[in-house]
Amino acid sequence: MNSIKNSQKLIELYEAMDPERQRSLCDFADYLYAQAEPVSKEIPPPDLIPRPEKETVVGAVKRLKTSYHMVESMTIFSAASSLMTDNMVKGRDVVEVIDEMEQLFENAYQKLLQDNE
Repeated sequence: MNSIKNSQKLIELYEAMDPERQRSLCDFADYLYAQAEPVSKEIPPPDLIPRPEKETVVGAVKRLKTSYHMVESMTIFSAASSLMTDNMVKGRDVVEVIDEMEQLFENAYQKLLQDNE
């Protein structure tokens, strides 16, 4: 059995602690991080799925989340939601919105690469 805890288990442990122990755990994690050599993760290139001729904004989000699976979706969730709202509520052109979404995902990917250097 693997004795290494995953990040979800660590979150569960953290949330079960009182604030003083949470601070201690964070302080210890900061200490361990400061003592370690920098770890550079290999970030895969996007698995670009071709854009269909007719695509909805929701379909584009699904396609881009699959293409840019290495990008944390919460990083771009707010901006993507805003673009979806522009299309659905304000009637903004679907092609224009999808173009911006593609740029949003590409920018998030480039930032991920930059932060990993």
